[in-house]
Amino acid sequence: MTATSLDGLLCWCRPGFEPELAAELGERSAALGVGGYARTERQSGVVLWLGADGAALDQALPFRELIFARQKLRILAELKPLDPHDRITPMLAALTGHGVFGEVWVEHADSELGRPLAALARSFANALRRPLREHGILTATDDATLPRLHVCFLDGAHALLASSRPHDASPWPLGVPRLRSHADAPSRSALKLEEALFTLLDAGERTQLLRPGMRAADLGAAPGGWSWILSRHGIQVSAIDNGPMADSAMATGLITHQRADGFRWQPTKALDWMVCDMVEQPRRVATRMGEWFANGWCRQAIFNLKLPMKKRWLETTLCLDLLQQRAGHALTVRARQLYHDREEITVFAQMR
Repeated sequence: MTATSLDGLLCWCRPGFEPELAAELGERSAALGVGGYARTERQSGVVLWLGADGAALDQALPFRELIFARQKLRILAELKPLDPHDRITPMLAALTGHGVFGEVWVEHADSELGRPLAALARSFANALRRPLREHGILTATDDATLPRLHVCFLDGAHALLASSRPHDASPWPLGVPRLRSHADAPSRSALKLEEALFTLLDAGERTQLLRPGMRAADLGAAPGGWSWILSRHGIQVSAIDNGPMADSAMATGLITHQRADGFRWQPTKALDWMVCDMVEQPRRVATRMGEWFANGWCRQAIFNLKLPMKKRWLETTLCLDLLQQRAGHALTVRARQLYHDREEITVFAQMR
């Protein structure tokens, strides 16, 4: 078995979007004056960014700013080939000198290649905690103020040891949210907005920006999944769509359905929120969202950009630049490819 010291980042992503994440890491690293190169395979669900000062890059590149990464980890060591009869001993040796961790997660890529490792990850996590604690590497009880240890299996004989800072990482293993489907939800897309509110807003922002009595518009609302999520926060919603709304959405009593084109309709006075999940060319959507801010029709918005099959990172940067340009003044913008997204990204924008 060989333990290799690697310097760089490990990021989980949606399988098939490794080139987009690699391009994003390359552009963001270059902007910070940091070199590096990507190591990945298509459909693997993981990108390694190597050849850089991992600790410095981890500090300089906040997780919240990444779009195509589900999780961002600092690599500590690479272990291969691991003896299936004793994977723990070399891990303990490789972790010497890396300090104390407050929690340990054993993970695998959320991909066709990675999912068969799920049983190994579950059983290994249970076996690993006790020796980690006996060697003073892991606290006796979980401590969210300390770095988190990640054991990332790429296959049964190949693992990466990595760390994350809980305040600068996804709160879910693999970056996959633990959200429950609601029986009354009008559509699966409700989970996209629910995940967006947890991912793109922090706890303080959710308290401040999602208050009963606020008013919102949902462009392209039918059958009403996003309107329904907003109504659960006590927000009054104008659902704009020529299509029919689900009975469960209208039963909330907080949603008013207006049959109109979401690209043409405009409010008579400023709203707190605008949300939009229309299937349309991403630049057209970005332009329309910018117009909403330019006209002062909303204070904040969440919307999806459906990406093309090729040059998706380029299209992402073009659309986000277009949004800012059309808005005509500074916006706070965050974007992420959510777990419940597919060929799209979800954007939060707010007037500064």
